[in-house]
Amino acid sequence: MVVEEPGEILHISTLSGKLNGQQVVLRGWIYTKRLHGRLVFLTLRDSTGLVQVTIHKGQLPEEEFETAQEVTVESSVTVGGQVKADPRAPGGVEVQCTTFQVLAKAFDDYPIQVGAGKEFLLDKRHLHIRSPTVTAILKVKASFIQAAREGLGKNGFIEVHCPLLINVACEGGATLFPVNYFKRKAYLSQSVQLYQEAAITALEKVYSVEPSFRAEKSRTRRHLTEFWQIEAEAANTPLTEILKIQENLLTTACRLVRERSKAEFKFLRRRFKPPKPPFQRITYSKAVEILRGLDVEFEWGEDFGAVEERVLSKQFKQPFFVTHFPRRCKAFYHDPDPTDPEVTLSADLLAPRGFGEIAGGGQRISDFALLVESLKEFKLNPEDYEWYLDLRRYGSVVHSGFGMGVERVIRWMLRLPHIRDATLFPRTPARVYP
Repeated sequence: MVVEEPGEILHISTLSGKLNGQQVVLRGWIYTKRLHGRLVFLTLRDSTGLVQVTIHKGQLPEEEFETAQEVTVESSVTVGGQVKADPRAPGGVEVQCTTFQVLAKAFDDYPIQVGAGKEFLLDKRHLHIRSPTVTAILKVKASFIQAAREGLGKNGFIEVHCPLLINVACEGGATLFPVNYFKRKAYLSQSVQLYQEAAITALEKVYSVEPSFRAEKSRTRRHLTEFWQIEAEAANTPLTEILKIQENLLTTACRLVRERSKAEFKFLRRRFKPPKPPFQRITYSKAVEILRGLDVEFEWGEDFGAVEERVLSKQFKQPFFVTHFPRRCKAFYHDPDPTDPEVTLSADLLAPRGFGEIAGGGQRISDFALLVESLKEFKLNPEDYEWYLDLRRYGSVVHSGFGMGVERVIRWMLRLPHIRDATLFPRTPARVYP
């Protein structure tokens, strides 16, 4: 049989009541099917949405009508038909089918059914991402990354692409994934910060959008072992300035996402009000005081865990910074506060209402001798960091940076129950399949 090429293929999102009575051609996958006597009701999905397709016996050749009756869920099809405004239908329109062609018929045992458990859906993630809910989340995530890139670019930041295979730790040796690299030991990157610090001596302000890998055995709703970060570093920039850059980046990106992703927020039934700068700033010591006032037992000098962050962030309605963490709970490169060397010029950005940390950063040590001393204090061998020390030997300047967790931001924006829902194929201590 010779198959005629269809006319212009439209996306479902372009359908509206303005096209009432017009002929259109769509291409997508069968999301649902119902048989009702001489009628077949299909829900067709593509990357832009869903639409109901009504097929009347007698309006199609007998062979095509039988094909429509027998079509299976997730079969890929081409549908031609007339648009009919119908407020009861998804999107306010339906398509009354006049031509129907199956491009590839799916097996009739599609495994994902209503009521499937969370672990089963994670096992079948390669199929579950077809869900309109997952699709909407992934679109919001892509929109956020695009908006962040735009915001950083407009502020003079240049995108760089850093190595993901490293030979020394950035954050800490206990959270590294080792790799057999041509009979040598290498590691998957926890952060591209050290390489960005090299790049700012050439480009002044840089950013990266890259994956990071942490071998933490944390099994919380906010942890992944593979996640994406927006990391930025800027020369001649003290802590106070990098905080302003972060809050402006987040507020601008959130505003653009809310404007551009209205359909996704509506579908997900999420209300989100973008934050407004400036964000409140509290010191680590003040945060500890707040926690103790809420009967949370906590020792000064320890880092906040999931419980402390959740309790603390429930006290705020806007994102806020916690600054000046103790040296012992931050990485070796954090600059000590000259007025109080017990604490660092560091800051975590926390999302409100219990969602916790979404970004971390601060001012880096720019003095050569102080950096050598810090490496030794953290029981790291300065010889392993020779190239990093060169950045202090030759043309060092005050500089700061941050890393913002993309999935954590999306979880907060969309109020997702688990961070796994904010990524295409989640990687956790318990999951590396599919």
